Amino acid sequence: MQIIRIDATFDRYEELLALILHAFAYMDGRIDPPSSAHMLTIEGLREKASAEIGYVAVDGSGLAGCIFCKPETDCLYIGKLAVSATCRGKGVGRTLLASAEDAARSRHLAALRLLTRIELTENQKTFSAWGFVETDRTAHPGFTRPTSIEMRKRL
Repeated sequence: MQIIRIDATFDRYEELLALILHAFAYMDGRIDPPSSAHMLTIEGLREKASAEIGYVAVDGSGLAGCIFCKPETDCLYIGKLAVSATCRGKGVGRTLLASAEDAARSRHLAALRLLTRIELTENQKTFSAWGFVETDRTAHPGFTRPTSIEMRKRL
């Protein structure tokens, strides 16, 4: 497996969009509101890649996973961490997260931050096992109940 930075030479946006949509499909019908992944487009991914730090994991000739990171004042925000169904449990997520940790350290940011949905308890357990701790619960606009859990990992 090889980790590649998504830069101006990256030309696999159709495959990247398909990876994210397939990886997030298990959430359909489980989370409310629906995942923002459904609003992604190829052009939107290009814009995201130019505004954020993105990495893909390549396994053979296919994309095994991706992660997008956005520097904030005191941390690096992790978004759209996706691993293909055929590569889950093989260390792809941890390897992508290690790239995010390196990006945070190189920017002198002391933590990673992410949001996971309340309903996705398996994700919460995985992130906890990777060193993240719950720091807050938030609600999407229009909701009176918490819909997301913020988690942080100190570096």
